[in-house]
Amino acid sequence: MKKNILRPATWPLFLFSLLLPLIFGAHVLSAQDYVSRTFRGTRVINGHSLETVHTGELEFLISHRFGYINRGAYEFFGLDQASMRLGFEYGVNDRLMLGVGRSTYGKHYDAFAKFRLLRQRTDGKIPLSITLFASAAINTLKPTDPNFPIYLQSRLAYTWQLLIGGKVNDRLSLQLMPTIVHYNLVETAEDHNDLLSAGAAIRFRFTKNVAILAEYYYVLPGQRTQELHDAFAIGFDINTGSHVFQLQITNATGMIEKAFIGETTGDWARGDIRLGFNIARTFKLKGRRY
Repeated sequence: MKKNILRPATWPLFLFSLLLPLIFGAHVLSAQDYVSRTFRGTRVINGHSLETVHTGELEFLISHRFGYINRGAYEFFGLDQASMRLGFEYGVNDRLMLGVGRSTYGKHYDAFAKFRLLRQRTDGKIPLSITLFASAAINTLKPTDPNFPIYLQSRLAYTWQLLIGGKVNDRLSLQLMPTIVHYNLVETAEDHNDLLSAGAAIRFRFTKNVAILAEYYYVLPGQRTQELHDAFAIGFDINTGSHVFQLQITNATGMIEKAFIGETTGDWARGDIRLGFNIARTFKLKGRRY
């Protein structure tokens, strides 16, 4: 039996209204006072990092995940299958970033906002960074059963995160990601509309332009009846100057929070591993003469 419970998310809007004075009127310190490049880009691997793009910059992000490697030579070890997301992200100012995207998985459209609440200081007065993240995603797949239409409200899912982390030293960065994902529609009455998860990420820089990353999202048990697995990914950051290229392996298919946190069926123990990559290109729109 399907369960369709709509719960208006009013409290995030209230919190956002409290942050408006900070967004548009906060005192800005010089760039030298802040720790920079805790992570190289706006993503760790699947999920968001605490970083935002700079004021007036537009980032074009391509995320790609191939099929499972263990499908063998017939599927060319996953290369015959692919899932991808295209996204644009814009820095409104040095604290606020807005983004939109479209995924082939579930034919999802998503939009999000990130706000840097705290930034780690080089003098140690603020020892870590905190970024607030909120997103909405809509599944636009056609109903498989014409006798069971899926209404607009039922297609929506929302995510709220605290991205907490910082640089331990010049090479090592850490991040924690407490997360709530809300699904307006769930499969059964026993499934929770609100999915609670806790993520952790690490980045270690080997050279000036190459770093290794790992990311794990733990979903608290007893929230879903379907057999799901926690999303885990390992990857490399490669800075090429004009681009940030990231190569990774993961058991997740989706590249938005509601998908890789609450809908990952791949099991590392069975070899359900996907090769993937992210590539980001940044364009400076504000203050540049074309």
